[in-house]
Amino acid sequence: MMLDVGLTTFMILATSLVMLMTPGLAFFYGGLGCNKNILSIMMQSFVSMGIGTVLWFAFGYSLCFSGNMDSGSDFFGIIGNLDKAFYHGITPSTLYSADKRFPEYIFIAYQMMFAIITPALITGAFINRVSFKSYVVFLIFWQIFVYYPFVHMVWGGGLLAEWGVFDFAGGITVHATAGFAALASVYFVGRRQVTHEPNNIPLVAIGTALLWFGWYGFNAGSELAVNSITISSFLNTDTAASFAAVTWLLIEWNTGKKKPTFIGLMTGAVAGLATITPAAGFVDIYSAALIGIIAAFGCFAAVKFKEKKGWDDALDVWGVHGMGGIIGTICVGFFANSAINEAIPNGLFFGGDAMLLFKECAAILFATSYAFFFTLLLFKIINKFIPVRVTEEDQELGLDLSHHGEIARQQR
Repeated sequence: MMLDVGLTTFMILATSLVMLMTPGLAFFYGGLGCNKNILSIMMQSFVSMGIGTVLWFAFGYSLCFSGNMDSGSDFFGIIGNLDKAFYHGITPSTLYSADKRFPEYIFIAYQMMFAIITPALITGAFINRVSFKSYVVFLIFWQIFVYYPFVHMVWGGGLLAEWGVFDFAGGITVHATAGFAALASVYFVGRRQVTHEPNNIPLVAIGTALLWFGWYGFNAGSELAVNSITISSFLNTDTAASFAAVTWLLIEWNTGKKKPTFIGLMTGAVAGLATITPAAGFVDIYSAALIGIIAAFGCFAAVKFKEKKGWDDALDVWGVHGMGGIIGTICVGFFANSAINEAIPNGLFFGGDAMLLFKECAAILFATSYAFFFTLLLFKIINKFIPVRVTEEDQELGLDLSHHGEIARQQR
């Protein structure tokens, strides 16, 4: 079979865009953190790039994308096998499939970028409270026991895919699991000694820009083809983000301090991006705009609920990513349109029955519950061997200096 040069080029570009999201996340979180913890929170994102790649090479890709339920070659549709461990049997000339003629190496790299950023999302919740050593252990085992099974179940021909659950680009596998793992981490490590205001809002803006830019590859690339669905998901991504950003700004302007803030505008955009992710290739442009508005109201309400409850989710990972993933997945059950993507049945608003909505809701309940309780259990186990929460002295000094021996900038 001949290589499709155009598709191969597109997938390389999409992979590069998704890779850019992890440094973007580091900038986003680094700007929202305090001066004493800029490097520690950024390092948690960057180290995920290194460790995530090593795990993916050794067995991660194989556990996610080898074996399926139809052939009985996976583990009960929950996790794949080790047939492709260390990329066994795959060469640079191996094509992904007969109808998607780009190298499997590119698919490996593309999906690896998703595996890298997902656990890094969690870190914004426990900034300034978790030791680096315990985080590294958490990163490894969380990927293996949470991220890999859900990727296989949803995208790898596993249990949820066979049941009829749809997740275009990661509402379940990425945002919901990471968001509720973040909430569990907050329960475990408790509150910070001292809360803080963002130290560098322009840095947050750079991070938001990189995330928004990379999200085009995150969503549009998930079609693994260049067709009308690709184009639709590309435009849906920007539309939902923009409507969510403006809606969040207007809500903020008319509540609380009644001031429109730059942080609010950027947070709204990220909420819209997270929420459209599971639906990007399944809905029309009008639905995407509405989903953006719903995302702003839903995630804004979640953030305020978190504040009322006193949960110290420092950078609103649960409220934005966790609830965004839930809202977007539920929206698939309402707004899915088979005229946009014939692979999915119509949602309720386009004449479909309630079965799709039921399956999406059941899948999101399963994913969030599992991610939450497994994360609590994992932290408790790690804490028996490595102290998870840093000391009060380390918090006061800041993790940049106490754990890494570095400072982001000299004080003048």
